[in-house]
Amino acid sequence: MRVADIMRTDLVTALPETSVSEIVISLADAHISAVPVVDEHGRMLGVISASDVLEAEAEAGDATAATMVLSTTARDLMTPMVRTIVPEATLKDAALRMLYSDVHRLFVTSSGRLVGVVSAMDLVAAIATGRI
Repeated sequence: MRVADIMRTDLVTALPETSVSEIVISLADAHISAVPVVDEHGRMLGVISASDVLEAEAEAGDATAATMVLSTTARDLMTPMVRTIVPEATLKDAALRMLYSDVHRLFVTSSGRLVGVVSAMDLVAAIATGRI
């Protein structure tokens, strides 16, 4: 079985100029833990996770946390090192890459463009439902 068989393609993304407050709303509304940051051509630039936002708020302190969320953009907060995989990769390859990279998701790219995401929970669901 390949990554393309279980990846999610209904992605919520952000542009570099997107405010962190908009990203927080997207995370909550879509019940996801990270948003990929892409350019206008769909190329991956980075990722912002809920952990990134919480860490930035903690560093800002109580008095300035609200200001930080309102005035910070995706470009300011994103992690530029994004773990990716191609749709043709095997699920074993995806699981090993997540394990050794200590990440919970891999963004799926094809010809340099974002086409999906596969998470550890996607792998667990595939196993639990007998798809693997």
